[in-house]
Amino acid sequence: MAEQKIPLWEVFIRSRNGLAHKHVGSLHAVDATMALQAARDVYTRRGEGLSLWVVPSAAIVASDPADKDVMFEPTASKIYRHPTFYEVPDEVGHM
Repeated sequence: MAEQKIPLWEVFIRSRNGLAHKHVGSLHAVDATMALQAARDVYTRRGEGLSLWVVPSAAIVASDPADKDVMFEPTASKIYRHPTFYEVPDEVGHM
């Protein structure tokens, strides 16, 4: 009998005081529901999470760090994309 591979999932958590999800680890699960349950059990034991994301590792596509010049160089000529270009009102406290 051939051994069946259980997919690898990447786990991201949004903490109670955070605004963004952060990668916290990986786990194996047969489907998304099981991955969420396992992520909850493994990564939020102390109740620190507000939200969980699980993503199949195979679905993640990443750029190669060796290609950083080609990938990110065009942004240097577009200063309006830099957050320092804009004045942020004081009422917007979390930025």
